[in-house]
Amino acid sequence: MDLSLSCIRWTSPQTVLGVLLLGLTGCGSQAAAPTAPLAAAPPGFWDHWGDGRAELAGYTLTQPRYGQHRRGETVLITVTEDFTARGRVKSSGAHGDEYPVLKLNEARDFQTGLYDYNVMTSVFARLDGVEPLGLPHKLTFSMQEWCGHVYEEIRPHPERLSQMTYSYFDGESVAAARHEVPAGAVVADMLPLLVRGLTGELLGPGETRAVPWLESATDRRLHHRPLTWGEATIRRGESPETKTVPAGTFTVETWTVSIEGGVTTTWWVESDAPRRLVGWERSDGEQALLTGVTRRAYWKDAAEGGEALRQELGLPQRAWPEQP
Repeated sequence: MDLSLSCIRWTSPQTVLGVLLLGLTGCGSQAAAPTAPLAAAPPGFWDHWGDGRAELAGYTLTQPRYGQHRRGETVLITVTEDFTARGRVKSSGAHGDEYPVLKLNEARDFQTGLYDYNVMTSVFARLDGVEPLGLPHKLTFSMQEWCGHVYEEIRPHPERLSQMTYSYFDGESVAAARHEVPAGAVVADMLPLLVRGLTGELLGPGETRAVPWLESATDRRLHHRPLTWGEATIRRGESPETKTVPAGTFTVETWTVSIEGGVTTTWWVESDAPRRLVGWERSDGEQALLTGVTRRAYWKDAAEGGEALRQELGLPQRAWPEQP
């Protein structure tokens, strides 16, 4: 991996005083991670994402598990919502403490022999320019398989984050842990939003930076690792490339994330708006390739017959046996 450094400029997308206070410029062969800019909706964001619909993107999935590469599918659901400050939950309206967030739900399903895994990660990013770019406003995670299930919730606060975990595995439940947050930290589950620039610019083309890193909730659960900070090097490619996936051929820019002592992930992001995530691939064999993408108010498609809409995502329609 090419780790040559260019002059790196971090800029917040908001033209407010926070830009002057938090916009940092650093040059050097290996600059230390600065305090990250603030997450905020970039220019033109609401023209596309303010229509009340969700982006639904389907992917074929290859998931390493128990020493073998398993087949499955992943769906990424991206949509804006209003949150309340008191509960950090979706507002039902008429609250005085509301603010906009961008929600990313990743639904990951894969088979391991007789039984399957069902994994959901929900990431919420504030869009009003008050929190660091690399951190979620809230992260929730659940994993279900035939042995049992796990639930985790993480809430960052200034200079710390709180963690609550309930697990059927002995010694893994955490009632109310607090962890320090290093300056300029990036949480792995934010990457599908960050590489698209949906909450601001993480890096400019050709730029590289080493950052404090928190691995994804899925990786921590599958490998039974505690929540600890590591380090990763993130690089944004300089020149567009062509990438062919089941959904077609796209002009993309490439991002790479190399975790110190761990895996390297390559992300392919559509070069032009709306900068859809075309797929990703890891050095351990995990891979997800776009099969189809659409924008719908999918919560209105719950009636019988709506199953056929999976075709828009390039995913097979699930068939269940008829009752005798």
